[in-house]
Amino acid sequence: MPAFPRAAHTLQAMLRLLLPLRCLVCGDPGHDGLDLCRACLAGLPWSGRACLRCALPLPDAALIVCGSCREEAPPQTATHASLLYLPPVDQLLVRYKFHQDLAAGRLLAQLMQRAPPPWPCPLLVPVPLHRRRLRQRGYNQAAELCRLLPLPVWHGLYRRRHTAPQSERTAEQRRENLFDAFDVDGPVPTRLTVVDDVMTTGSTVVEIAETLRCAGAEEVRVWVCARVP
Repeated sequence: MPAFPRAAHTLQAMLRLLLPLRCLVCGDPGHDGLDLCRACLAGLPWSGRACLRCALPLPDAALIVCGSCREEAPPQTATHASLLYLPPVDQLLVRYKFHQDLAAGRLLAQLMQRAPPPWPCPLLVPVPLHRRRLRQRGYNQAAELCRLLPLPVWHGLYRRRHTAPQSERTAEQRRENLFDAFDVDGPVPTRLTVVDDVMTTGSTVVEIAETLRCAGAEEVRVWVCARVP
């Protein structure tokens, strides 16, 4: 990890010993051991009933998977989103991902622990950044989430080529942009849970799941902080 994030974590840990919890959304006093007040905690958009394969919210309680996944099942066995990408979670994720707000990242990891997947996670694997993007940003937000979750992490997945940002691309363009973008270093564990901050179309995790399955993984599942509904 670069020096800046490590120093920032140390500073923030020291500050938490001296300062009271404070809501990162509205500034009111924190509640229940979180940097969220009681009202903001109560208003969080927790993920409800969702597709087993892609975590897209389901309107019908009788459904298990969405229509798209019934027509073409993704390579991951299951996907779980702790939250939906709606206010105030979307603002917290932007602050964490693009503005080096590591306090927001710590809070998001705590919220993920409060809404974990319904399956065991013996080994996590963060979505990797290319080394060029990592130098620009200073840290990998998915790897930081894994570091804050109390579970073992496998770091054998890497991004083999630098890809353009996904945010302004269509679903088809996202898939093309990520084609053959990932690879593995060394033997691949049998069961893995891929961790990322946000899932939009699912192109990233699908490409990663295909890469891991081709490399020998028998079961790949996905756990994201937030899903775009």
